[in-house]
Amino acid sequence: MIDIVLFAAFPYMAVLVAVLVGVYRYFNDRFSYSSFSSQFLENRALFWGSVSWHYAVIVILLAHVLALVFSGGWATLIAAPVRLYTLEVIGLALSASALLGLVLLILRRLLNARIFTVTSTMDWVLLAALLAQVVLGLWTALFYRWGSDWSLATVAPWLVSLAKLSPQTELVASLPWVVKLHMLGGFAIIALFPFTRLVHLVTFPITYLWRPYQVVVWNWRKKQT
Repeated sequence: MIDIVLFAAFPYMAVLVAVLVGVYRYFNDRFSYSSFSSQFLENRALFWGSVSWHYAVIVILLAHVLALVFSGGWATLIAAPVRLYTLEVIGLALSASALLGLVLLILRRLLNARIFTVTSTMDWVLLAALLAQVVLGLWTALFYRWGSDWSLATVAPWLVSLAKLSPQTELVASLPWVVKLHMLGGFAIIALFPFTRLVHLVTFPITYLWRPYQVVVWNWRKKQT
């Protein structure tokens, strides 16, 4: 029963929340679709944390998507032990880089008073969720190795079954709980997505093509003599 709730019902609930809240927010609070960049408040720590985090997590997500969409080609790619070992080492290094970058970004918000002030509660919730997800992924890479191989027979077909609206929870029922939590963490982040500043990722600034020019008037007070 618990497997049905966690690996059949919860993924659909997470996606449904993301879509409904995202649409509601778009039509009712569109001006909140912003990254709320804090770069102008402090840039040095942001650079090192952002570069380490973004480049690593983009490559990791791309690898996950490729393994899912092109599972046959991925299986052929890792059929040779050398290529499998190489991919595992690269994945481990990228996970460590993502963890380092995220920790730097969190410390930046904790140690800089100005940035701490502009950090919302949902920012902290999202950072905590991302940190847990990265730690679980790194833990999986370290202690449940060759995930790029065994996931093709477990996680990938489970995700496909979800897409077909016929979830097969038995495919992932025997996996270690660390791996299960990593899988569920991904859907938890999807559910959090529309409540955070990450929602700006799904918007496209094409309205700039026809939006009227914005007039900026400086209101400088003259020095009193």
